[in-house]
Amino acid sequence: MKSKILVIVTGIVFLGMGAFLLWGPGESPSDHQETAVEGDLENQPVMGEEEAPVEVVEFGDYKCPACKSWSETVFPILKENYINSGEVSFTYINTLFHGEESELAALASEAVWDRYPESFWSFHEIVFQNQPSQQSHDQEWITPETLGEMAEQMDEGPEAGELIEDIEQKTYREQVKVDETLVDENNIQFTPSILINGTLIEDPFDWEAIQTAIENGLEENA
Repeated sequence: MKSKILVIVTGIVFLGMGAFLLWGPGESPSDHQETAVEGDLENQPVMGEEEAPVEVVEFGDYKCPACKSWSETVFPILKENYINSGEVSFTYINTLFHGEESELAALASEAVWDRYPESFWSFHEIVFQNQPSQQSHDQEWITPETLGEMAEQMDEGPEAGELIEDIEQKTYREQVKVDETLVDENNIQFTPSILINGTLIEDPFDWEAIQTAIENGLEENA
């Protein structure tokens, strides 16, 4: 059945490639081959079985249009076919390539993860859903107030005022610094950066490459 996914995802790959415009300060994906996940991933948001044989890590930025595209096209396929089955764990690391707005979103996500971990992935999805079209991307759309409004879109989670207070007081700044350290230690140059068992996928929208890396990891751990 999984081989049929390649047919479905072909159009998605081209769509994602068109949106994959923001590499961050430096190189393009073709300049990268492999790397090891450096640093401690403990206390990071994880979806799926933590002891799954294959670990997928995304270094992403809520302000990044390509990350939004990846979350809406590739990630659902990954979740349906590997995370839900317990074969893959998925970890998200904040990457602050777009300045203050990236930091505000990261502070909010860390607050939700700490206080309402069961609501984290809903909030994660809602932030990307609220990202405007690429044509309006440079307009300010992430503020403490808008993040509070996003939190209220969830069935469960923080009250808007509670989240705004955490953001404005930078309650979770140390946790965001941990993510920044992981970005530096792993020499992350573009978002989204997808690592599978320590190997950086050259093109994060190449589902065939992602699937191959996962299947290889499953075989190695069989």
